[in-house]
Order: sequence, then C-alpha cells, then structure tokens
Amino acid sequence: MISINNVTVSFSGTDLFNDITFVINPKDRIGLTGKNGAGKSTLLKTIIGLQPLEKGSISIPQDVTIGYLPQQMDLPIGRTVIDETLSCFDGTLKLEEEVKSLTALISERTDYDSPEYEKLIHKLSEVSEQLDMLGNINTRMAECEVVLKGLGFKQEDFKRNTSEFSGGWKMRIILAKIILKKPKVFLLDEPTNHLDIESIQWLENYLKDYNGAVVLISHDRTFLDNVTKRTIEISLGKIYDYNAPYSQYLELRKERRAQQIAAYENQQKLIKDTEDFIERFRYKPTKSVQVQSRIKMLDKLERIEVDLEDNSSIHFKFPPAPRSGQIVVKATEFGKSFGTKEILKDVDFQLERGEKVAFVGRNGEGKTTFSRCIIGQLDFDGQLKIGYNVSIGYYAQNQDELLNPEKTVFQTLDDIATGDMRVKVRDILGAFLFGGEDIDKKVKVLSGGERARLEMAKLLFEPYSLLVLDEPTNHLDIRSKDILKQALLKYDGTLILVSHDRDFLSGLAQTVYEFKDKKIKQYKGGIEYFLEKKRQENQDVVQREGASFILSSAQEQKTQNSSKDHKTSSKEDYQLKKDREKQLRKLKSAVEKSEQRISQLETELQNIQNLLENTSNQTQENFEKYESIKKELDNEMIYWENATINLEQFE
Repeated sequence: MISINNVTVSFSGTDLFNDITFVINPKDRIGLTGKNGAGKSTLLKTIIGLQPLEKGSISIPQDVTIGYLPQQMDLPIGRTVIDETLSCFDGTLKLEEEVKSLTALISERTDYDSPEYEKLIHKLSEVSEQLDMLGNINTRMAECEVVLKGLGFKQEDFKRNTSEFSGGWKMRIILAKIILKKPKVFLLDEPTNHLDIESIQWLENYLKDYNGAVVLISHDRTFLDNVTKRTIEISLGKIYDYNAPYSQYLELRKERRAQQIAAYENQQKLIKDTEDFIERFRYKPTKSVQVQSRIKMLDKLERIEVDLEDNSSIHFKFPPAPRSGQIVVKATEFGKSFGTKEILKDVDFQLERGEKVAFVGRNGEGKTTFSRCIIGQLDFDGQLKIGYNVSIGYYAQNQDELLNPEKTVFQTLDDIATGDMRVKVRDILGAFLFGGEDIDKKVKVLSGGERARLEMAKLLFEPYSLLVLDEPTNHLDIRSKDILKQALLKYDGTLILVSHDRDFLSGLAQTVYEFKDKKIKQYKGGIEYFLEKKRQENQDVVQREGASFILSSAQEQKTQNSSKDHKTSSKEDYQLKKDREKQLRKLKSAVEKSEQRISQLETELQNIQNLLENTSNQTQENFEKYESIKKELDNEMIYWENATINLEQFE
C-alpha cells in the first residue's frame, strides 16, 4: 500500500537513514523501535512528507488517507471540545458537493458504454461510499461522543472551551479527530503518553480491530504487544524487519545480535591480520603486489557495524532508606478543592512502611493533587499526617517547570550535593547517560527524556524513606524503564507510584488505589488483579444496562398502551404482543446461534490441541491459531452469558 523505496535522509551531511526499503501493507500493525535518536519520529515525518529525502522515493496511492499524530501539536482557540472534534468532518460538505456535481454530469451523458462514463460512475460510487462512512450529523455526533468518552472525556467536558484544557487533554482531542476521520493508515507517535490506563485500553482495543494499517511508536511494552504484529527496528541508519510483536522481537533480536557480533569480531580479526601483513611487507619489493591487493581489499570491504545500544541505558540504585515509623502516611476525612471545584472528599488512606503502591485512574481525578498534598506542596481539608522520621523524595510530572533552564546539567546536581556526594556528581551523571560535553549543556536545550533523567538523578543525593514518583516513565525508553523498575524493586523504602504504564507497574506495586468520583478505592493486589476486577465491573455494567434497556422498553410500551383510548386499546394490545413475541424470538435466536458457535469453536480448539501434541506441528502459525480460537471462544462465552441473562430477564 505504502512503499518506502531506497530512502536516504541526512542531517548535516550525516545519514540518519541509509537506503532503507520496506512496505506498509493494508492491515499491518507495525511498531517502530530503536534507541532515542535513531530516527523513529523522523521516519513518520518522512512518510507524511514533512521531512525531505536525500534520495529514494515514497509511493502512496491516491486513495490512501493518513492520520498522523505527532508528539506535540496545538489546537485553534475559541471552540468547545465537541465543536473542535466535529470539525474533522468538515470535508463532508465538499463530498456532498462532489456527489451533486458528478450526478449532474452523469445525467447529461448518453455514452453509457464509454470508458469516460465508467470512470464517472466509479468516481460517484467511491465518493458516495466515503460520504456514507461519515454519516449524517446525528451519526457523527454519536461517534464523537463515543470516541471522546473512550479517551477519557466526560459529558460535561463537551461544552467546555479547548483553551481550558492542558496540553495532554488537547492531544486527546487531536487523537479523537484523527480516529474519527477513519484513515487507511494511522501514523502514531507516542499515542499513550497523555492517556490513563482506561483510555489506553480503549485505544488498544480500537486499534486491534481497526480495518486499516497502524504504524506506531511507543515506550509502552504492553501496548505494543497487544496492538502490533510486526516490529521494525531502526539501528545505525538501517532497518531490521521482524514479523513479530515487541516481546517476540526482543528474543529474535538477541539471535540476530549474536550473529552480528560474531561476524563483526571475525571481520575485525581479518582487518587486523590484513593490516599487520601490509605493515610487515609494505617496503619489500617482492611483496608489493600482495600488499597492494590487500590494501584494495580493505578499501572495498563493507565494514560491519554493531549498535552499542545495549550499553546505552541508565544504571543506578537508590540509597538505603532510613527507617521510619510503621505508619508512613495517614489521611482521615481528607478533602481537597480548588475554589468551587471539589477534587477529593472524605478520603481515608493509610500507607505503612515498606509498602509499594500505585495510584491509578483517569486524569483529573486527583492522583497528582493527593501526591502534592502528601509532600506538603498543597493545603487541604481534614487530616493528613506524615509518620515518624519520614523523609520524602518527590519526582514531579512537570519536571520541565522545576528545573532551572539557565543552569548546566552539572550545576543542577552540584548545587544540591553536600559532603562526600560532591565528588560523586560526575559518576551519577554518567550513570544517567550524561558524559563528556553533555554535562555542560544548559537545561533549556535538553530533550524531554534528558530532563526526566536529570530530575531522577537528583533523587540519589539523599536517602529517602518515602519516594513519591509522579509518571516517572513518561519520557524514558523501554530499556531505561526496565532499569528504573529493577532499581525500585531493590529499593527498601516505601513507594507511591502515579503511573499508567501497566508493564512498569506489574510486579512492582502490591496494592492499587483507584481515584474516581472524588474517592479512593483500594485493590489489595497488583495491577493485573485491578485490571481483572475492572473488566468484571464493566461486564456487569453492560449486563445491567442491557437488562435495563429491555425492561424500560417494555415499561414504556405498557405506559403508552394504558394512555390510549379504550376503543383502540385492544388493537394496540395485539400489536404489543406481536412486538414482544418478535423480540423474544430474536433473543432466543441469539442464544441458540451463540451456543452453536461455541460448540463449533470448542471442536476447532480440540482439533488444534490434538495437532499441537505432535512436536512437529508446534509451529508459530499453529500456536497463533490456537490463541486466536481460544480468544474468540472466550469472547463468545461472554456474549452467550449476556444474551442468556437478557433472555431470562425479558421472559
């Protein structure tokens, strides 16, 4: 569908991409990976046409539409959320005019068998299909509401001006507009950066089932594994294409790197031996032919390069935590408001020594606010007590605003270092990938990832008994996140994590606190337990809403019937009975069809299980087929349960 052909992109004479070629197919799910600076974002800009090519070409068919989400983008001011979202359908009027124009042209022609007439008919069909996909204003409004709510907006947010929202929420509106345009190809650069767990899961499910291609950059391992089926790694100007999601790609990459390193070492030995020969016999006339031959060979030799990415990740550990009292934080009847806006109300919360907990929930529900109250940055209502001998280290989500832009990297840490720590500043900066001239850079020129690393490094200069980390992984790549996670697992103090990264929280937080509707709800278990409980709760809501809809529909019919004139009531009773019987038949049919499908899937699953018992049949394709059938069976069982409940309640 989209062909990238022998593309080279250069900056200041250095090739970022060197003669790369690959194809994006109609239903591809591609994850772009590579270390920071490898060119992932630039590749998306190259495809969309925002980055010029040094050489090569990119072929995009005329009918292929692209939805591009950059990491940073702003919205025009003066519109409400719903109006700004609906603006993505502005092309509808143009399509309607085009349909009228084409219809008029066709009605005037009589050359029904000519190629020109067929072209007009084909074009009208194509434009009409696009218009049908966009739907009428009511359909569009309904679609907008579904997408906006999926991305975390509430109904009352729809009429608020976009200028009232933070940059993260504005990016959600931009993402909603891209989704609603239904492009044939999504190019998404860090789409989960500003989303909470529920919104990430909604987007995840949407992209998995989307009838188009998806190319995305993400540092969220779980998101990549759940959405992508193909991984393209960018390394040293080349690409390596793997037909596998991220976690499988990592295993395949290990094999490739082992082969690459072996080939590199063999070549280095060949080069050294050849250079030794040249040096030894350079001035001997009898060996001049052989020397020149080897010099030419070295000149023509294509040098193997090995990416040193495995050594380019942060490496550190937190200082031992001072022993605090058993109760670290205790809140009773806690409340927090900003003016008339109430954020939290009547909250009871207790954190004990050594606990590692996660704060989750939709953005704006009070996670950061409560964290800032704990560290003493904000006042509050009710009681909030910090325990005996509790020293707090805080990593802020908005570290950009807390670092002095005019200081250098070295000055930032040197200013807070005392005693023996002053001689360790350079070592700590090195552990966070600030080496050489980097330590003399001013903060204002650092990237988001560099600032995040610098802010994290500040936490190592003093031992803390409580760490409060607000979205610490937002600007870290996957490997750096893994190392931070290992450091936190070994940390012997108390930990509060505000995060939406499921993979990062897995195995790290033992208890999850959900912030919702001004309250905090405790889930005694890890993130997997929390997500499973939420899935069950959502399923219960769907079932209740389905039953409620059926019951309310029947009640509405009954009310309407009782209000009619006595002379027509018999006729309407008869019609109501017919409608009820029709609905009953539909519900019974749904249950029966579902039972038949379950039986069919169970048979298919048993067949593939029997097949896999033989080791010769244990191929990737068969395992994927097994997982696909199992997933479909699980979904069908859920559907059957809901259909059965609806039938029973209707009867």
